[in-house]
Parts: sequence; structure tokens; C-alpha cells
Amino acid sequence: MTEGHEGGLDSTEALLEPEAPVMHRLSRLDRFLPVWILAAMGFGLGLGRLIPDLNDWLDTVKIGTVSLPIAIGLLAMMYPVLAKVRYSRVGAVATDRKLMATSLVLNWLIGPALMFTLAWLMLPDLPEYRTGLIIVGLARCIAMVLIWNDLACGDSEAAAVLVALNSLFQIVAFAVLGYFYLELLPGWLGLDTAALEVSMWEIAKIVLIFLGIPLAAGYLTRRWGERTRGIEWYESRFLPRIGPWALYGLLFTIVILFALQGETITTQPGAVVRIAFPLLAYFALMWGVSFTLGYKLGLSYEKNTTVAFTAAGNNFELAIAVAIGVFGVTSGQALAGVVGPLIEVPVLVGLVYVALWARHRFYVPTDAVADGPGRGPSQS
Repeated sequence: MTEGHEGGLDSTEALLEPEAPVMHRLSRLDRFLPVWILAAMGFGLGLGRLIPDLNDWLDTVKIGTVSLPIAIGLLAMMYPVLAKVRYSRVGAVATDRKLMATSLVLNWLIGPALMFTLAWLMLPDLPEYRTGLIIVGLARCIAMVLIWNDLACGDSEAAAVLVALNSLFQIVAFAVLGYFYLELLPGWLGLDTAALEVSMWEIAKIVLIFLGIPLAAGYLTRRWGERTRGIEWYESRFLPRIGPWALYGLLFTIVILFALQGETITTQPGAVVRIAFPLLAYFALMWGVSFTLGYKLGLSYEKNTTVAFTAAGNNFELAIAVAIGVFGVTSGQALAGVVGPLIEVPVLVGLVYVALWARHRFYVPTDAVADGPGRGPSQS
């Protein structure tokens, strides 16, 4: 998901107490993200009616299978997010084997399998939307999780490391897992895949372009910024300037997608609404399973919260880029990716409140334990 600016919090709002109302601690851009998305959808529908041959115009110049204007929008979504990641801190937290193993299992085994199951159970008759949701399940969160983690008082260092690892792991694993869940596993289970043709190499190429390029640019930008101007300047001055471009890129992509999909959306609104149900189930189940597992394993509240939000969130920017690159901007797969952030924001804001409640209900206050936060019965 996108961020309005560094950390997702206004500078004055960042001084509020951790228990301050969650919506007041979000940046203005992030606080009204569902509004911006709905506005972009409406504008896109109007644009599609105004310019019927928009698709032909966009296809004049392409990068691979993606038109140049859409490619620019997709890259604009990804770069600010990846420039924010603190790559230098991977080694420090990576030594926590319990944290790392739990996160890897949840993100790369349970998460994709859960979305695959929900998509087939709830959208058996809508193969394009089903495929789009499976792609969403493979794209692990690398951005907005930092905001949810901060709001829920999670471990910021652990969050930065898990985000960095997810970014790197997606380069290696996304295409392989995509081919497994979209082609191999349905075939083994005897499920109908007649309407789907997907190439692992095509997925890999799209991932390398729309994740590899901004990942390299983000890493090099951080190295340059920290070496030449210092980390304080980079995080307090530079990142807030480029941060909104992630949202601008997302909104631009949504406008184009809805402009090209206007007829499908207006003639089949019920099918579009159905995309929301497996997403709602996924967020609730994934967060609940992750938080419960971390609690049972004895993770501190801070680390457990980080693991839960990292596992529950998804990288809709990458999912949209892959869906557009592989299936086209007018595909149902691309539309399923766009519906995702509209659902994710309000649901995960609600889960922040659940996490803060769980801290008081199930964890001993930090200042009550000499060694730091621990697990224990409610003190209320």
C-alpha cells in the first residue's frame, strides 16, 4: 500500500500519545485514502465515457506489455515505498530466529495458501477476479504495514527488517509461487483452469521491471542520501517530499483502469462487490491467526504486532502491476487488485484498535517487567 509521506504521520500528530485516536495519528493523505480511491474510480468512469478510444491511445508506446503512461504510474507507486525501507538494519534483527521463521511461514506459506482457498471458495464462477485475488495474496506488504505497525505501537526496527526481506524475497519467489498457485496446484486438485494461461517467465519479467527497478532505485537513493546528507535529512526532509508520489501513482493507475473497465463495472456491479468478501475474510483471518500464533510462541507484544500486520497486509501496487502486465489493463485480474486498497485501509485501521485492546487484555505493561514487555494475564 501507499503512504502519504514518511512514517504516515504528520509531524505534529507524531507527538500525540500512542493511545491517541488512530485516525488522528494518520497523515491527512492516508486518513482519507478510501475517499481518494473512490474519487479516482468515479473520475475514471467519467473519463472512459468521454474518451471511448482511450485504450488505443495508451497502447501507442509500451514497456513490454504495459503502455508507457501506465508503466510510469506503476513505477511512481513503487519507488517512494522502497526508498523508505531501511536496508542497513536487516542484519541486526535477522538474528532473531523465532521472529524471522514465524514471519516467513506466515507471509510465504500460510498467506498465499489462505488467499488461494478463499478465492476458490468464494469466487468459483469468476475466474478473472479469482486469479486477481490470488495474485494479491502473493504480493506481501512492503509499505503501509509500517504505518499500521506504528499506530499499534509495534517494533519499528523489526518492521523495517521484515519489509526489506519481503521486498527482496518477492524478487526471487513471486514468479515461482505465482506459477504454482495459478497453474500447478489447481491442476493437481482437479480445478478448472481452462480460462487461464499464465507464464512463469512473464510474471518474472513483470516483477523484475516493476519491483526490481524501483527496489534498486530505492536502495541506491537511500545509500546516496545517508552518505551525502545524513540519515536525519533523508528521513525528515527527502522522504516526505517523494512520499506522496506513491499515492499519486496509485490514483493515476486507478483512473486509467476504471476508465478502461467502465462498461464491466457498470454492467456487473454485483460481481465487483463480491471481490470485497474474500478480502475481508482474508484480512481478519490472517491477522487473527498471526497474532494468536505469535502470542502462543511467546513473542513480545511489539514483535507480535509487527508480525501480524506484516502478514495481514498486501502489496497491492505490485499485484496491480503484475495483473496489468500479464493479463492487461482491461482484465478482471487488474480490477480485483484495485478493489484491494479500498478494503484494506478501513479494515486494518480497525485491526489497530483490536491490537491495542489485546495489549491491555493479554500482555503485562512494559514498565511492569524488568526485562521488557512480556506476556501475562490481564491486569485490569
